[in-house]
Amino acid sequence: MKEVFVQKLISLAERDPRIVVITGDLGFGMFEPFQQRCPKQFLNAGVAEQNMVGLATGMALDGRVVFTYSIGNFGVLRCLEQIRNDAAYHDANVKVVTMGGGFSYGALGISHHATEDISVMRSMPGVVTLVPGDNWEAGEATEAVVKHSGTTYLRLDKTVADTTPEAGEHFEIGRARQVRAGSDITIIATGGILSCAVKAADSLRRFGVQCRVLSMHTIKPLDTAAIVQAAQETGGILTLEEHTVEGGLGGAVAEALLDRGIHPRVFQRMGLRAGFSSIVGSQDYLRRHYGLDETAVEAAVRDLLGRRS
Repeated sequence: MKEVFVQKLISLAERDPRIVVITGDLGFGMFEPFQQRCPKQFLNAGVAEQNMVGLATGMALDGRVVFTYSIGNFGVLRCLEQIRNDAAYHDANVKVVTMGGGFSYGALGISHHATEDISVMRSMPGVVTLVPGDNWEAGEATEAVVKHSGTTYLRLDKTVADTTPEAGEHFEIGRARQVRAGSDITIIATGGILSCAVKAADSLRRFGVQCRVLSMHTIKPLDTAAIVQAAQETGGILTLEEHTVEGGLGGAVAEALLDRGIHPRVFQRMGLRAGFSSIVGSQDYLRRHYGLDETAVEAAVRDLLGRRS
């Protein structure tokens, strides 16, 4: 996703001198083309993420559209006070971008596992929260946050789903994408782990199980209409996220349904439930270990359908 993000950002920044990128002392190989083509729109704040957000807020309040960039936890948790008190409170045009959602940096351990950031950022008043699941969504989301006025969070992943947009399809903040049709059950996924949802749905289709798959690329504002429609038209809902289940996508979906008095026939949240992800390994390994890969998703769907019966 990061290559798509940078290429989109370059094309936007060349046309819009308001766009500025501030990095927290990383991503130089990735940002080198940006720096070469837009040298006056790039700044390295050093290993000082709190200062990075403070700088970004000041520049945004002076009329710029400022992207801050760091690894998952560093760009959110390390500078949360500044995101809250400086950027979000003043509704500044600060675009918080992190690379490495979920277990993307799995081998580097808990300090690099971004598994609470969605909960934190979606609870922040006024902060639009985007978690694209494929490369097309990542590129479109980058353009969308430039057009959106106010503080946003864009969470990028090292893995992507192998999905493509329909002809003429348009990306819209707050509107989910249906990437697979079906009526037996709905899998709602966010982020790169959408790939596991799609693989599970395609595998189940060979056995006559028709799964609807929604890519919930926007956690806030949430597409409640698509969620309610899925609950009413399909046999149940399974949410999937590479993130703690506490306060993340699954909680947001449950809140949306219960607030409206909608009760799906079956419902389950799939995400991290075992506390902190205290082991290390590749992203695929950690997904398997915590029961979040396509095999686990397929088994969960079968279990839900059995319970429904």
